[in-house]
Amino acid sequence: MRTLIKNIDTLATFDNNGRELKNAWIEIEDNIIKAIGVNEPPQDAFDKVIDAKGMVMLPGFVNTHHHFYQSLFRAVPAVQDAKLFDWLVYLYERWKYIDEEAVYVSSIVAILEMMKSGVTTTTDHLYLFPKGHPNLYDAEVEGAKLTGVRFYGTRGSMSLSKKDGGLPPDSVVQTEEEILKDYERVIKLYHDPKPFSMSRVALAPCSPFSVTKELMILTREFAEKHDLLLHTHLAETKDEDEFCLEKFGKRPVDYMEELGWLSDRVWFAHLVHLTDADIKKLSDARVGMAHCPTSNMRLGSGISPVFKMKNTNMRIGLAVDGSSSNDTGNFLLEIRNAMLLQRVAFGESALTAREALKLATLGGASVFRMEKEIGSIEVGKAADIIGFKLDDRLEFAGGLSDPFGALVFCDAKGVDFSMINGNVVIEDGHFVHIDEETYIQKQNEISKKLLSME
Repeated sequence: MRTLIKNIDTLATFDNNGRELKNAWIEIEDNIIKAIGVNEPPQDAFDKVIDAKGMVMLPGFVNTHHHFYQSLFRAVPAVQDAKLFDWLVYLYERWKYIDEEAVYVSSIVAILEMMKSGVTTTTDHLYLFPKGHPNLYDAEVEGAKLTGVRFYGTRGSMSLSKKDGGLPPDSVVQTEEEILKDYERVIKLYHDPKPFSMSRVALAPCSPFSVTKELMILTREFAEKHDLLLHTHLAETKDEDEFCLEKFGKRPVDYMEELGWLSDRVWFAHLVHLTDADIKKLSDARVGMAHCPTSNMRLGSGISPVFKMKNTNMRIGLAVDGSSSNDTGNFLLEIRNAMLLQRVAFGESALTAREALKLATLGGASVFRMEKEIGSIEVGKAADIIGFKLDDRLEFAGGLSDPFGALVFCDAKGVDFSMINGNVVIEDGHFVHIDEETYIQKQNEISKKLLSME
């Protein structure tokens, strides 16, 4: 299958030279970019020709942290103004009723929402496994497959319940034996490490306050044996600082160092409360990071010092986080908030529009250690490409002198075009292969049922 995208008004490649090309074209063979040029496109016979006249195009966005099932619990009145620990304690009592259908439908809804805002690759941190539902990860993979997204899931875990000094109730935690056994099963079924894979798996104990020290170490050893990535939440709130000091005698980053969790196979979500010494340790280890600015604002957690980290050896991407602590999966909003929040803390030029877009593309690819496959538009990389038509949109009127700056500074509402792995999934702003209304209705029915359960 040979595809040509022609007449691209402006193409931002996000390659090492940061090239932005006028009147550009892209030649694609199956799922791989074969050639890029400007002006007159190749005159060969193509199976599909896409006219991108009036559009700006760039690499698809990479979302580095999420909890799909939480899209069933947006704007819950009782916790709209709660801090993280109180928010978790309340919602655990509702989340414990989640089943396979809830995970399947919420995964589809969460992914479609992100795809409309430009995401072509996403992870998810599924750490909740209520009793009697050990195979929820399978339901999530099926949901992701239906959408056509490039999926880097994580098999999460919780082993430390209330009775053992953790936060979650007994009904949603598993034993270490159960968790390790399912690691084996999930990796065998769903982890495809080959280049341009559409399904990979990392391992992701939930957090220092919901898993045991032993599980953290066993998970790391399993990941090292099977060459897998590792993920968890870290340094999100001041409460977490106090918890770690009280329980482990160390702050979060130092505790991770003790566990052997500072390495380039690891990425952490949040990293809000850091010292300069923490940042040096994270940089020296080439650790990855999922920056979740909207979630951090929503819960009043603080501002992650991305400005201090952006020129270190850390690998930094952006993420929408779970919908319960963000309430939207709009990745475009995440890019804008990332830029603005750094300016609140560190000044007017702390993060530029293009730096924010680079975090959203190549930065996210580096977090997954996939920068040779995705994150930029270059020959030999996957055809994960998004496009926006700016010249007939009210929100961009007067902002066309810098179209890519306008995507961040102005009110970008969604993509007009999206291609994932060489397949067109959004055309003229609409999904070409899926009826979103069906899943919206199902999601609302399941959400209403779960919130009514006590």
